[in-house]
Amino acid sequence: MIILEPSRTPLKELVERSQAIGADQSLVVYGGGNTSSKGEIHDYLGRRRSVLWVKGSGADMAIAGERDYPALYLEELLALREMDALDDETMTDYVTRALVDPTARRPSIETLLHAFLPAKHIDHVHADAICALTNQAEGERAVREALGAGFAYVDWMRPGFALSKIAGELGEYDGIVLAHHGLIVWDDQSAACLDRTLAAVAKADAYLNSLTDRPQAAFRHDDASDEQVIALMLKLRGALAKEKKQVLRIDSRLRDISDRPDVIAVANAGVSSADHMLRMKPWAAALGITAVEGAPGAVEEAVVGYRASYIEYFKRNLAHLPKGYVQHDPNPRALLVPGIGVVTTGSTLNEASVIADIALHSCGVAARVIDIFGESKSIPESETFKFDYWPMELYKLKSRPTAARFAGHIFIVTGAGSGIGRGIALELGGSGASVVLADLDENGLAEVESEFKNIGAPAPLVIPGDQSDERTVHAMVNSTIRHFGGFDGVIMNAGIGVSDNLEDLTEEKWSRGLRINLTSAFLLTRESMRVLRAQALGGSLVYVASKNAFAPGAGFGGYSVSKAGMLQLMRIAAIEGGSAGIRANAVNPDAVFDHSKLWAGGIREQRAAAHGVRPEELEDFYASRNMLKVRVTTRDVANSVAYLLSDESSRTTGTVIAVDGGVAAAFPR
Repeated sequence: MIILEPSRTPLKELVERSQAIGADQSLVVYGGGNTSSKGEIHDYLGRRRSVLWVKGSGADMAIAGERDYPALYLEELLALREMDALDDETMTDYVTRALVDPTARRPSIETLLHAFLPAKHIDHVHADAICALTNQAEGERAVREALGAGFAYVDWMRPGFALSKIAGELGEYDGIVLAHHGLIVWDDQSAACLDRTLAAVAKADAYLNSLTDRPQAAFRHDDASDEQVIALMLKLRGALAKEKKQVLRIDSRLRDISDRPDVIAVANAGVSSADHMLRMKPWAAALGITAVEGAPGAVEEAVVGYRASYIEYFKRNLAHLPKGYVQHDPNPRALLVPGIGVVTTGSTLNEASVIADIALHSCGVAARVIDIFGESKSIPESETFKFDYWPMELYKLKSRPTAARFAGHIFIVTGAGSGIGRGIALELGGSGASVVLADLDENGLAEVESEFKNIGAPAPLVIPGDQSDERTVHAMVNSTIRHFGGFDGVIMNAGIGVSDNLEDLTEEKWSRGLRINLTSAFLLTRESMRVLRAQALGGSLVYVASKNAFAPGAGFGGYSVSKAGMLQLMRIAAIEGGSAGIRANAVNPDAVFDHSKLWAGGIREQRAAAHGVRPEELEDFYASRNMLKVRVTTRDVANSVAYLLSDESSRTTGTVIAVDGGVAAAFPR
């Protein structure tokens, strides 16, 4: 039993109770369910008024605070019971007018249901066990046997005014079970309300367990090999991210479901609760074992088949919509894969993780229903469609912030632990990209990773290692594919300064510079081109070279030669990759000092001596010699790199962009 701490106000009790519910995904998954409490406040004129606090639309109970439970004047809500009918738009308008704070979060579409039931505290959950009772042909009978006559049963109705009026007349019951929509329980004490919710769900679960031994899946596939996983993810991303870039995520928690012989029936059973389709779509996809084993065309056939089914579903039901509605993206969001589990998609790993949580519970309910009752029965297709395109539900998505520039894109940045690489990584992460941070400097990577958290960027994948080592590069690329599903671009920035006149330059120092500055770029170019060609989405390779590639300086020959070689490597990559849509371009920065470690180890002092200035004057010297008389920063370089990674440069390959403030000797020619 969950014990609630004593609270002084109904709102505090509501938040505490809701967070306890939200912490258990078998009761509600992200954004689902709604809870409420009733109490009194003093209004702006000092009058004592009865109010209803109810969960805001789309709020996640697991983390929602007081601000996510707007207060509404109860008297104004109860006045609506006298009406015979209200369409969704009018109901929403009236409910919004009852807000105590007109600027508060939009209240739940089920606000009136909470208002019309007389109890002080009300929970509405989409519990897996309750949905398993109702998602089959004899749902009402199962509810009676599991919960007894004290619980009312209401067949499927879309949330709204009509359902609210029906529920409001059932207050003499212990609770209500809504077919395909969950459980409603109430009490005048918050802790008792939560106990009633948990007790009802436990009884449903016990009843279901009494009907079956819940056997394990009848068949278990071998784990997919690393090679199979890599190949599958690239094919999947190539098929799913053509129109809109997506991150792919593997979740092994669904192995018992994905390995079932009847996995297609489980996928086609549809969502366990209607609100799940907002993120998962009305049903999941299922791949056959031949797709994992690499049968030609198997992945594409599965994705194309799903798309065709969704398009036909839209066409069949289009008459239910007013004119002007546009079809949703027809691609699957959750794909059950034997030997792996489920692969989900999203603009970030976090979004894909949410969909995996939903799939775990939705597909889990379908599998349980099939095991116990033989067949799963969802709401009629026409009702599924109306909910799928219901403006009241889609509002949750429309209220999200506009998608960031690089949402769904995946980029690898080498040398990301400091200097230019750091600046590029933060620019891309801040623009919504999923970024791989690669560097030999583990401390630098840790610092950049923490900066990602500070700017609210998607969590990066951090891979320390020597980028001039062939095995390290191969492992990094494969880790990227397993973690994100593939990638769209690579920024080759790993490098060191190599000083000394040619007469004094040792072979060891020369070779080290070539290995770190040029061989690392070659190794990642080779791996990336193989991956991007297999993924079949094109891609962008960006090489961070240097002004020195065109305008070298005395005493810096080893560095200048390695960067000139990088430009030649870029040109060849552009020539060889063009037929696969792989673009290759370079940026030539000059004298970038902020957060850079290039100037350490005596390089600053050596270059200052070569130019006849003091070390502390070196930055100003470089700024004074360029045409614009400006310092060049990592942000300046990052902006040019972002352009070369974006669709804005989709017709550009084999070029060099100078980011040096204007150095005539280094004009690309």
